[in-house]
Amino acid sequence: GLPLISAMDFLKFAGGLAEQYGGGGGGGGGGGGAPEDDFDPVARSEEAIPADVRMFSGCQDQQTSADVHDVQSFGLPENVGPGGAGGACTNSMIATLSANPNISWLELLQKMQVMLKQKGYSQIPQLSGSRSLDMGQQVQINTQEGGNLRSLLVGINYVGQKGELRGCVNDVLVMKQYLVSQGFPEDDSNMRILVDDPNVSPLEPNYSNIVEGFRWLVEGAGPADSLFFHYSGHGGQLPDDDGDEKDGMDETIIPVDYRSAGQMRDDTIFEKLIAPLPKGCHLTCVMDCCHSGTVMDLPYMFKADGETMEQIFQDGEEGPPAFTPNMTMNPAFSWEKVGAVAMKVWDVYQGGGSVQDMGAAVTQFFF
Repeated sequence: GLPLISAMDFLKFAGGLAEQYGGGGGGGGGGGGAPEDDFDPVARSEEAIPADVRMFSGCQDQQTSADVHDVQSFGLPENVGPGGAGGACTNSMIATLSANPNISWLELLQKMQVMLKQKGYSQIPQLSGSRSLDMGQQVQINTQEGGNLRSLLVGINYVGQKGELRGCVNDVLVMKQYLVSQGFPEDDSNMRILVDDPNVSPLEPNYSNIVEGFRWLVEGAGPADSLFFHYSGHGGQLPDDDGDEKDGMDETIIPVDYRSAGQMRDDTIFEKLIAPLPKGCHLTCVMDCCHSGTVMDLPYMFKADGETMEQIFQDGEEGPPAFTPNMTMNPAFSWEKVGAVAMKVWDVYQGGGSVQDMGAAVTQFFF
């Protein structure tokens, strides 16, 4: 089941939704139906996902993300990473941040897009979150609030398998150096690395180790903590198996043992990594993989497509923004899914169930 703090937070959320859906309990008033007219998605999203979560994805859901033969063409500083192959998203991001340490989220997306376009890549980096982020806010993965700094880095080259990649382990090494420069400790108790290269880490990026890595990252997380998750590898899509995706597809990440263990669905990532985090905790994620636009199912997003960026940067790609937007509600975010989970928890609570029973109800929904 879910940790105690997450189960209790979700119970408060469930009670609120019960009032909105059906007058406060009992049989749940209709389960996962549409909210009432006075339904407040901002307040409800903050209750459903108490933590401040931001996900930087390498491309939109329908796009693929490039594996680059030689990342030195991105202009990385000489002391950043091993060189050679790498992901276009990770390396354009680190090159931009290295050259512009005080950059805003909007400017980071814009400069990355310009860099990728100049090098012939069509992928469009995206930003989503649990809150409506001011895109003019400075990029900050270490909030300097005095809490713990922990990171989980996963890179998979699929050595010897069909679809072998070349740069994902290098991506992890590049990201590791950037995190250390931002104050993140690199000792084993605060940074965990999963790669399919025993010379870098003995921990393989298989399904069970990734799930265990999520548990390790969120365990004991506090309100002032800054957490970081980086994934570089294959991403995919599978037919939605629970009716919660408006496009009919679940986005996935692909562990090294996917042939036997299967792909990891976005529902699982949400349940294991996002849902347990407490209010006030900060989590930044970088997903350098195909089909990653909504792989964490977060309620807010900034759609950084060509039309949007042209409206903002009216003086050209290198010009200053004409205005600074905020994130907007993600149209693909499923309140039906969240409502269904909440009502199931509420029914368990109304029936006298324990916190463990409520956690089990949530886990059963996701599996």
